[in-house]
Amino acid sequence: MEDSGDDDSAYRIKQGDYVVLKRGDIFKAVQIQPKKKVIFEKQWFFLDNAVGNLYSATFEIVSGVLKLQKPKDPASSTDAKEVGTDNRNIKDDGKSQKLTRDDIEALKEKGLKGQEIIQQLIDNSSTFRDKTEYAQDKYIKKKKKKYENTVTILKPSCRILAMMYHGREPGKICHLRYDTLAQMLTLANIHANSKVLVFETCAGLVLGAVMERMGGYGSVIQMYPGGEPLRAGVESFGFPTHFHDMLHDFPICRVNALLAGTLATTVKDPSCADPKQPNLAAEETKNQPQGEQQGNPEEQSMETNSAAAAAAAAAVDDKEKDEQEKRREAKAQERKVKLEEKRKKLLSVAALLEGRNADGLVIASRFHPCAVLMGLLKFLSPSRPFVVYSQYKEPLIECYTKLKEQGGAINISLRDTWLRHYQVLPNRTHPVLLMSGGGGYVLSGTTAAMDRAKPASSQQAEEPAHKRPKLTDTE
Repeated sequence: MEDSGDDDSAYRIKQGDYVVLKRGDIFKAVQIQPKKKVIFEKQWFFLDNAVGNLYSATFEIVSGVLKLQKPKDPASSTDAKEVGTDNRNIKDDGKSQKLTRDDIEALKEKGLKGQEIIQQLIDNSSTFRDKTEYAQDKYIKKKKKKYENTVTILKPSCRILAMMYHGREPGKICHLRYDTLAQMLTLANIHANSKVLVFETCAGLVLGAVMERMGGYGSVIQMYPGGEPLRAGVESFGFPTHFHDMLHDFPICRVNALLAGTLATTVKDPSCADPKQPNLAAEETKNQPQGEQQGNPEEQSMETNSAAAAAAAAAVDDKEKDEQEKRREAKAQERKVKLEEKRKKLLSVAALLEGRNADGLVIASRFHPCAVLMGLLKFLSPSRPFVVYSQYKEPLIECYTKLKEQGGAINISLRDTWLRHYQVLPNRTHPVLLMSGGGGYVLSGTTAAMDRAKPASSQQAEEPAHKRPKLTDTE
């Protein structure tokens, strides 16, 4: 019984959890915090009442407060209703609905819920009963989308977050579609207890998908451009603490130095001040002429009156200077500690890469992938898969040609992904009219060992000579 309670708690919403809000085909990732206002689809509300409920529960928004929606009675939806044979006599002239916009706003002010407003619209429509059953269902679905104030809270996953990014901000993830991401994870053979290299500029979505597939076991090395790695998408997954222990990062700009064996482990502090600068003020005071430093006798008598005030002010200035100096020393000490931690992390990740025994490579970036691919392939063991994604095929064609010329890879393939949704309903199953234009292109392959130690002359000497037919001497 205790185990069942523990299992049930894993599927319940808790404070601090990252969740995904859903309404229709629109998603938004948020974190549950006490008394924090959330704005979703032009509506604001608090998520406090969602704590303790199960994931995938649907809530109704009432004056900014979430109320758990009761499950609908299936018998009510199967009641017999009056329908028409066809829609040939229905004219869309805008006069079939008796309720005006002001009437609908008045119903909202009275406190009527979305379902009640939809029922009022149906009762005041002169053409609803003449429509076919399919047209009536389509009408009700359209009005529910407009007037029902409901929201569903989902547990984050790779598929849901990929759909969210692709629907809201596809440019942030290089227009990577969720079916393409699934193919990449499969082609790269991502599994637990493996070492995977990831280079991506997709807001951390690909990195989070790899970590989710590995389940917290193994090691993931993120190769990042710029100063710091970007992991906004990884936070939205809401991984436990031990998931982040397997995550490492290494700057892509130091890969060539690591391969050449000239990696510099010292990290310079660009914010250090020049020690000569504090002496400039003292030098300026020394260079002043004596006539400016000495005043007239009358002025000296006036200065004696303000000597006490100047001394008090000087004492205050000394205290402020001492405090500022202590702050500078504390900041410098913190900076040294951070630099030392950064250096240790760099050394530990470099030790992982020096073995050149990685089990997989995943690249999904807005940069040209050819140079990155050729450099990171050297860290993979033989017979290991690699996957490269690009929104366009031309960079991948160049990578394909380079791999064929250089060697060291087999089973190289370049493919595009194609996806189309289908509406599956009784007597009206057909493809959805609107579909995604393209999901990008994927280049995949497997590394192979190359014997480059022996020169070409020795190889020719060891190989047996080809047999040639005997020629008769005509002389």
